[in-house]
Amino acid sequence: MPKVKAEKKSRQHQEVKSQGITFNTGIGQHILKNPLVVNGIIEKAALRPTDVVLEVGPGTGNMTVKLLEKAKKVVACELDTRLVAELQKRVQCTPMQTKLQILVGDVLKTELPFFDVCVANLPYQISSPFVFKLLLHRPFFRCAVLMFQREFAMRLVAKPGDKLYCRLSINTQLLARVDHLMKVGKNNFRPPPKVESSVVRIEPKNPPPPVNFQEWDGLVRIAFVRKNKTLSAAFKSTAVEQLLEKNYRIHCSVHNTEIPQDFSIAQKIETVLQESEFSEKRARSMDIDDFMVLLHAFNSAGIHFS
Repeated sequence: MPKVKAEKKSRQHQEVKSQGITFNTGIGQHILKNPLVVNGIIEKAALRPTDVVLEVGPGTGNMTVKLLEKAKKVVACELDTRLVAELQKRVQCTPMQTKLQILVGDVLKTELPFFDVCVANLPYQISSPFVFKLLLHRPFFRCAVLMFQREFAMRLVAKPGDKLYCRLSINTQLLARVDHLMKVGKNNFRPPPKVESSVVRIEPKNPPPPVNFQEWDGLVRIAFVRKNKTLSAAFKSTAVEQLLEKNYRIHCSVHNTEIPQDFSIAQKIETVLQESEFSEKRARSMDIDDFMVLLHAFNSAGIHFS
């Protein structure tokens, strides 16, 4: 009779299992179970004994207990009250108890405290909004080491001309330095997700670039709606023209500038694109400097995006 392979489970998962906690994959609960990956992430975060660490999605605390050993304090943000109880139980009556603060709730709706380093095994559906919440957070943090779905991670680090290069890539790289650290296979999680994962390090640029992010994002959003189209074609949509004309009229009234009777926003946009030599360029191959030049050209002509 063939041997039946006994299923290996970490002690913590045996305990969680015996209490009947089933992980809710609907809210992205995939617990990282491989201690080598956990140690790798902590190593890449380069923690100092004086650091306050923000951990998002601590789950059963496999990473949390190791962070508590290295940092001054860990602030863990967890949505699931069952896992919060599990985490509290895990540090109870240990010296770590006083170093752990738990925020219960949705991290996107939570006001983030001060922290030096962020470490997160994120539910993948909140990846994008969370990255921008982090990047616009003040005061600045030193770095974030985050687990993402592989394709999302590759978008974050994509360069002009890459197939995955998109608005997310350029916006993140405007505000931060982004590095892909390691790939993590789906079997390192329980339950395993349907997709492969990657760990990325994000270091915010401090000081930040001298640009109004709302203006910048307004321009980039228009250019990347169809990133393979020329900019001349991208700006010809009626909705874009209406928005920019409304903004232009507000700009003129604030600066007491008279608008000629035969004014055409389409003509004005085309003139800016021609003069800055961007009308035949495509977003997919433009870098941060290109968009900076283009935004300055539009703003100088009184055309604004926010």
